[in-house]
This record gives sequence, C-alpha cells and structure tokens, in this order.
Amino acid sequence: MGKVLNLLFCILISNSIIALAQQDCSSYNFRNNEIYTTCVSLPVQNSNLHWNYHPENSTVDVAYRHAGVSTSTWVAWALNLNGSGMLGAQALVALPNANGSVQGYTSAVTGYATGLQQSPLSFDVPTIRAERVNGDVLIYATLVLPSGRTGFNQVWQSGPVTNGAPGAHPLGSENRNSLGTVDFITGQTGAGGAVGGSLLHRRNTHGVLNAVSWGILMPIGAMVARYLKVFKVAHPAWFYIHITCQATAYAVGVAGWGTGLKLGSDSEGIKYTSHRNIGITLFALGTLQVFALLLRPKPDNKYRKYWNIYHGGVGYTVITLGIINVFKGLDILDPEKKWKHAYIGVLISLGAIAVLLEAFTWFIVLSRKKEEKQVTGAHGANGYGHSDAPAA
Repeated sequence: MGKVLNLLFCILISNSIIALAQQDCSSYNFRNNEIYTTCVSLPVQNSNLHWNYHPENSTVDVAYRHAGVSTSTWVAWALNLNGSGMLGAQALVALPNANGSVQGYTSAVTGYATGLQQSPLSFDVPTIRAERVNGDVLIYATLVLPSGRTGFNQVWQSGPVTNGAPGAHPLGSENRNSLGTVDFITGQTGAGGAVGGSLLHRRNTHGVLNAVSWGILMPIGAMVARYLKVFKVAHPAWFYIHITCQATAYAVGVAGWGTGLKLGSDSEGIKYTSHRNIGITLFALGTLQVFALLLRPKPDNKYRKYWNIYHGGVGYTVITLGIINVFKGLDILDPEKKWKHAYIGVLISLGAIAVLLEAFTWFIVLSRKKEEKQVTGAHGANGYGHSDAPAA
C-alpha cells in the first residue's frame, strides 16, 4: 500500500510541475490578442513556445518568445528534421535593426560557420514576422509541416549582433543545452543532449588533451627533475622519468594543439584570440625544448650552466602558460563546475607536494654541506693539505 501511495504522490507532483509550467507560459497576453491553444516553457534561456496545430492542412502557427533580450541580441528558434543540433536546423530568426524594429526571416543552417543569412527552408513558411514587446522578442510564423510529421527536434539560440549581422552565439551551458523535442499534436516536449554534436565532442577532446599534457604532465615532469635528482639512489633514473613525462606531455599536447587548429578552421567567425595565441606559444616553446635536448652540453662543459638556465626558464614558462590556458579553455567550454574544481584540486595537490619536497630538498642539501664542511675541517686538523717541505 505504501508503494502505491508513493507512486501516486510522484505522479501528483509531476503533474503539478507540468501544470505550473503550462500556467507560466499560458498566462502571457499577446499584444494583438492572439490566442494559442498550447504552450511550453523551454528549459533554458528564458524562452517559451506557443502554437496552434491545424490537422486539416498540416500547418502550425507558432510564436516563439524569448524574454529579457537586449536590443543588440538576435534570437532564433528552429526545427531540425534530420538531426538534433545546430547543423541542418531550419531556423526562424529575429534580428534587431538600427531603428529599433525587429526583422523576422528564415535561415537554413548548413554549416557551423553560419552567419544566419536569409535563405529558404526545406519546408514552406507562408508568413513570418518578429517584434519586441517590453524587452521580449517574439517570432510569429506559419509552418507547413513536411511529410505530415508532427514530432521534431527543436533548437533555440541567441547571440550578439555584430555590424548589423548575427554573430557567433556564446558556448555557455545554457547555449549548449538549448535543444530538445516537440510534438505539435500531443504537446509533449523533451530535453535533448548538448548542442554541437561532433563539434562539441571535439572541443571536449581538445580540452582534455591539453589539460592532461600542458596542465598536469608538464608540472609533474618538472617536479621529478627538481626533487628526485637530490636523492643519490635516483641517479640516473630521475632523468629518464623526467624525459618520459615531458615527452609524453609534448606528444599529447601536440595532439591537443592539432585538434585546436581543426576546431578553428571549422568554426569560422568564432575567435578566442588569447587562448589561441597562448596555445601557439606553448607549441613553439615545447618544440624548442625538444630540440634543445639534442644540443644539451655535457655536465663538465663550460656552457652547461647557461643551458641549464635556459632550459629551466623556458620550462617554467611553459608550465605557467599551460595552466593559464587550461583555465581559459575551461571558461570557453563552461563545463559543469565539478571539472574546474577537479583541476583546481589537482593543482593544489601538486602544489602541496612541491612545498613539502622543496623543504625536504633544502634540508638534504644543507645537511650535506654541513657534513662536507665538517669533513674538510677534520682533514685540515689532521694535517691534510699541509706541506712538510722545508722553506726555501
């Protein structure tokens, strides 16, 4: 009996939530007294979709409403007939004009570098218009649904207006999750995954590769070189461990750098200048370190100390820039907070280990110097180093 009551309670709560969502969008009063029989509040970006479906001719009158939009922001809502994201979306766009009006038009998205240029869709749109009302942007349109279908994937977006044209939208979590499904007969909607498909997957791959290489392996390799070589038993193992860490970091970093170049070429119009420039600098300095290893002088060479200064300076520069660029990448991708917190945790752990090893290293070095001084003093007291030859 208790399980049945729990089930009924869950159903009641679910229906209440749906009813509240319906009430939130159904209470809106359109300026021209338009009435829509169905509406849904979309899960992100403060947007709502209203519609009337006409089964006799397979058309639907839609009103997409995006609340709280600035006068320098475009908005769009789209159906995707064959996919689930931006690529292939058949979009209704609202673009603000300099005189304060809003232009409504259609745009078929054929690539990630789209500028949302005006173009016909794969299905008919007999009417479309857009307006701004009290800070809300609304797009009204009549759609002739293709092939008698009523269920589709939907996408909605917003972004800045640049020089009078739609600019690239942000890549924050709300933008990436602005997709789902809609059925114009049943009124059911569903949330989708993240917008971007394979492009988002490549962005994530790029981020993981570079975080692991420049942001984790490089610092570990530097710590190995600085602290392990103090222990006599670690010779020459510390050197090979250091080389293995840095070579692996460089190889993984090059792969991450390559995916970044590909992402840049596939995302025309989307630029992250500082992140890109730091990435190029990291690749150049990392490559320079590889070639410098081949020119490393022998330990007794008079130029070895200068090589050591150069090698250490460039190495620490790479580590610093790598960590900075990882955080820039996290800001761009805007993943769940736990990923940024996890990376910060890794850095704190490495920092704490470095502090302990630094203190222990100085303890060993000072102890050895003290022992050497005592040994040297003892030898002097026993007559070592003094000449017994008579004066000339």
